[in-house]
Amino acid sequence: MTIVETRAKRGDASDGTLGGRLSRIDGPAKITGAADYALERQPDGMVHAVLVDSTIASGRVLSIDAEAAEAAPGVLLVMTPDNALPIKSATDWLGTPPPDVPYEPLARTITFSGQHVAAVIAETFEQATSAAALVKVTYEDTAAIASFDDPRAGDGMAIDQMTVEWGDAEAALASAPVRISQEYKTPREYNVPIEPHGLIAHWQGDTLTVWEPSQWIDGMARTYAEWFDIPFENVRLRSPYIGGGFGSKALPLEHGAIAINAARMLGRPVKLAVTRPQTFTAYGGRPATRQTIALGATREGKLLSIVHRGANETSITGIAVEPLGSVTSIMYATPNFSSRQNIVPVNTVKPGALRAPGENPSAFGIECAIDELAYEVGIDPLEIRLLNYAEEDPHAKKPWSTRRLREAYAAGAEAIGWSNRDPRPRSMRVGNQLIGYGVAAGTYPVRRTPGEALVRILSDGTVEVASSSIDMGQGTYTILAQTAAEAIGVPVETVRVKLGDSALPRAPVAGGSQLANLMTGAVHKAALAARDELIGLAINDPNSPFRALQANTLVIENGQIASPRDTGSAVAIAEVMRRTGRDKIETLRNTLPEKLRNDKDHFRNFTTISTMLSPTDGDYSLHSWCVHFVEVRVDVDFGTVRVARMVSALDSGRLYNPKLAESQWKGGIIMGIGQALLEEGIVDSRHGRVINNNLGDYLVPTNADIPDLEVISVGIPDTHASVLGGKAVGELAIVGVAPAIANAVYHATGVRVRDLPITLEKLI
Repeated sequence: MTIVETRAKRGDASDGTLGGRLSRIDGPAKITGAADYALERQPDGMVHAVLVDSTIASGRVLSIDAEAAEAAPGVLLVMTPDNALPIKSATDWLGTPPPDVPYEPLARTITFSGQHVAAVIAETFEQATSAAALVKVTYEDTAAIASFDDPRAGDGMAIDQMTVEWGDAEAALASAPVRISQEYKTPREYNVPIEPHGLIAHWQGDTLTVWEPSQWIDGMARTYAEWFDIPFENVRLRSPYIGGGFGSKALPLEHGAIAINAARMLGRPVKLAVTRPQTFTAYGGRPATRQTIALGATREGKLLSIVHRGANETSITGIAVEPLGSVTSIMYATPNFSSRQNIVPVNTVKPGALRAPGENPSAFGIECAIDELAYEVGIDPLEIRLLNYAEEDPHAKKPWSTRRLREAYAAGAEAIGWSNRDPRPRSMRVGNQLIGYGVAAGTYPVRRTPGEALVRILSDGTVEVASSSIDMGQGTYTILAQTAAEAIGVPVETVRVKLGDSALPRAPVAGGSQLANLMTGAVHKAALAARDELIGLAINDPNSPFRALQANTLVIENGQIASPRDTGSAVAIAEVMRRTGRDKIETLRNTLPEKLRNDKDHFRNFTTISTMLSPTDGDYSLHSWCVHFVEVRVDVDFGTVRVARMVSALDSGRLYNPKLAESQWKGGIIMGIGQALLEEGIVDSRHGRVINNNLGDYLVPTNADIPDLEVISVGIPDTHASVLGGKAVGELAIVGVAPAIANAVYHATGVRVRDLPITLEKLI
């Protein structure tokens, strides 16, 4: 088995330092088909598993008749809760000890439609699929609560940790000269990556190899080790390329436990690929949310009070919180604030993370509400945001590390021509198209977790970088190559990057827009150490060509070592390695706090989020910022909405590779356009089923839906946020897109849509 390596091609070297616009070095492999995705592996003797899912949303399994399936051609096993090998419970991602009960990925008690109840394993995928249809499950069906809209759902339960209050918000609201109060709603939304979930599991004795798309290789490997009671070192999880995840591939899921257990029971590699409809129930996306936001203000639009009440759906058996006050509590300055949140259990799969969980729907509520306040008091929606600009974090009472939001407002407004906008709703028109302009701001926190990296300088002068961190399209391979090249002083095409393997040095979750900052920091530290060791070798080794110069200072540039004392003394790294008899220089470094660096359970520092720092740990409040300006066109007769132009100005600190950062921003904006106009999980209220569980009916944006997107960086290096000055990029840009579009639709039509998506029936 080979570890995936990527290196830049010759000709890209001019862009090789950090800040250069180097194209993704893994791009050619993906374009030519050379990239090997996890489910494309073909280990000898591999068999196939197909899941059998519940057809009811609430009740219990009375019996499973597997006789016909077991007799079908090629069938090796029909796994049920009664014959599956026992699995231990595992610690969660916080490291919380598990309950002393078995973990059962196949359900006996049904809490949502689509829950896994059995699995069929056969020689071929077609045989397993055919046999799965023969499994007969008898249920005791009980009444289900299909969604939050069911009157029986009630108000749910309060989450005390989500309560944020200062001043006396209720009293200030009651006495405010201007008051508005509205409810804002978002539906269930789903991750729907192009590459569905799945894995190949292979046992060799007590050693487990898993090929699986993963956003957190070490965290998932730790869970697999605990589930099956084997040492962490006995799990090899490999994930060289990933076809999208958006938060859904960060944690182990039931189908993974089922496949690994089947492989252990059969003694053969097992492949399980989740079908497209199952991607709507095998894991949870963003839950449906609702928020009531009341604003109290002066007649000039200065905020006096914000009262926020939010709720999101969760599952019957699990707690999932979509933090709806996360943007509300920090975006604007107000002397009085109150935010509280409930979760409402319904018969659904436990919701999970979907790009910018919390911040995304939070911004939809507050950014629509502040827009409504602007129209209520009669001032420009951009001016009201500047009027209530928060000069420090109003919740943490700490200064911002950097907040280039004013600059973002100015740059975006100029680029879209905001000053040419007629402020009156339904006043701008071309033919049968109503034209509207909208604006909304967004933010995403800077999360910081330690990382670890290995850097090798080899005898031929090339450099290797190794880490178990992953690249799911955001550019990890590329920016780590650029980091090492710059730190050591070599051309970027001489750097190979190895990722996506739990056999490599540890890395935390690729989520929360932290991976670029934390891994460039770890690689930079390891690369500088390798460079220092190389220079020390060149100065001190008796066989070094520099020994006779008695140089005490050397420099490395473009793969050449030279003495500032002698301009003609440049020698290639490979020659120095040859002359000194070294085949490699190897440095392993991490960014753990000193007290954890010699921890006996070193791997646990990276396999839970216990070492993650919050954005307000320390002297500053650390956040990225963005502003979206949008022009929409609404057909007068049909109510169809098209985004005609979009300009976004963003502060993500230093951009390690602007080309890749801009791509990430545009991807988030496109997802935001889909959220605003298209995406909606539709639930059958009778049976609790998602009825548009496919990419034909669950609508996501295509090229035809997206105009040219202009993105503008206004950030400056923020060394409080990270060693090299970067801040969150990947999750930031989706935040604020949906309210910007909703606000533009109001300006175009005079109709305020407060529940997403914005569809024609809501406008005509």
